Amino acid sequence: MIILPILLEIRRRANYQISLFSGINFDVDIDKGLNGYCDFIISRSKEQLLINAPVIIIIEAKNENIKNGLGQCAGAMLAAQIFNQRENNDIPTIYGAVTTGDIWKFLKLELNNLFIDLKNYYIKELANILGILFQAV
Repeated sequence: MIILPILLEIRRRANYQISLFSGINFDVDIDKGLNGYCDFIISRSKEQLLINAPVIIIIEAKNENIKNGLGQCAGAMLAAQIFNQRENNDIPTIYGAVTTGDIWKFLKLELNNLFIDLKNYYIKELANILGILFQAV
């Protein structure tokens, strides 16, 4: 899969000061429906065994339809915001992405405001994709 090598490159460029998790259960608030598996989570922590706050990026992988992943990604971003607050490591912005591997769509959660970049980024724009992700870490 093309997604993981891109995320590993971000981790390398960050001098391994961030952690990357794949296919991990992220149950934050079951009563609010903020539970389930996230395809990829990036945390601003070097700890690679457990997710530590702050969680900074959520990435959802979809086979074809990016729009179907936007709500799921937004929910996981909200879960990350709550997780960070509970861990007393609140940050102002949580970033998100929904991707097929070839097409990327970026999101940003600032306080209670969700922003969705209207532009689709294609894998041929890899430098832009890497730049957006690296800027978030």
